[in-house]
Amino acid sequence: MSFAGKINPKNAPKKLLALDGGGIRGMITVEVLAKIETFLRSELGRGKDFRLCEYFDYVAGTSTGAIMATCISWGMSVDEIRKFYEESGEEMFDKASLLKRFRYTYEDKKISKKLQDVFGRQTTLGSSKLHTLLMMVMRNATTDSPWPVSNNPHAKYNDKKRENCNLDIPLWQLIRASTAAPVFFPPEVVKMGKQEFVFVDGGITSYNNPAFQLFLMATLEPYKLQWPTGEDKMLVVSIGTGTSPMANEDLGPSDMNLAYNATKLPSALMYASLNEQDLLCRAFGKCLAGDPLDREIGDLINQQGPVQPKLFTYVRYNAELSKDGLKALGLGKINPKDVQQLDSVEHVNDLQKIGKVVGEKKVKREHFRNFLD
Repeated sequence: MSFAGKINPKNAPKKLLALDGGGIRGMITVEVLAKIETFLRSELGRGKDFRLCEYFDYVAGTSTGAIMATCISWGMSVDEIRKFYEESGEEMFDKASLLKRFRYTYEDKKISKKLQDVFGRQTTLGSSKLHTLLMMVMRNATTDSPWPVSNNPHAKYNDKKRENCNLDIPLWQLIRASTAAPVFFPPEVVKMGKQEFVFVDGGITSYNNPAFQLFLMATLEPYKLQWPTGEDKMLVVSIGTGTSPMANEDLGPSDMNLAYNATKLPSALMYASLNEQDLLCRAFGKCLAGDPLDREIGDLINQQGPVQPKLFTYVRYNAELSKDGLKALGLGKINPKDVQQLDSVEHVNDLQKIGKVVGEKKVKREHFRNFLD
């Protein structure tokens, strides 16, 4: 099965899945995906051979979300994705030498090899081994612009007649580019045609949460998909890797030195971008699930927006990794500081516990009711 068969018939309801960036906190996402997979197997009357790629038509991810999105499109079960993270979590955060730490904290050789072993060194974005449409976000530092790259065969830069066709780029290299968080990892250099571009993590673009960008790429005319919109015609499922409000409540002005800014700016940008994408989805979509965005607008569930009726149905699953947030999940014994960092590999078990509880408490049948045919 390849994605080519999934973009027809044109008027069938479409299901879109968007996965945030967030480093090893992606283990939260893995466990929420596990709940969705188990739920869909039951509702659709399918066995253990069922994969999420058989349900979702278009899957997108940024940074660690790009890894999971590719795994899903590749046809992996969530058990296989979990195993990937459990086996390669420490490899993703392989400490760089002392001299190199002036530029970045972790090496990329082990994770690059892992990606090549799993997806193949020669496999490209245009591979028929991908079962869904796939979009990954990275930042092109050479052109100083965000790059949401998709295998959509109709997209302008996926024309096989082009010398620098995006579909010819090695798949593993695009994943690696999307995960190259500045300060944490070295950038990835990708050759396209005769030109080389330097790429870094898509989390420092506006699309660390790629949900609304995914909706646009599925519907805007220039992308040439133009899938029909409507509350019963499109479902957008968005999954986060946790938020950390009040993570710096004891911060003083004198603490904000160069070292502080270098390590904190990536996560600050990620939070700002994911919040904006979430807000846009709730404004233009019919929001059925999601934690409050702030004290003023709340969760926007069943609230009107700039268009009526809404353009799609939307659900957002995430966790607040504060003391109060963890307590509300029944996980008050987990230390917030242990699970708030992007590289907390030694606390993977706690991250999994959080994801499992989020899945059990928040994933509900009514969120998918109109998209189970």
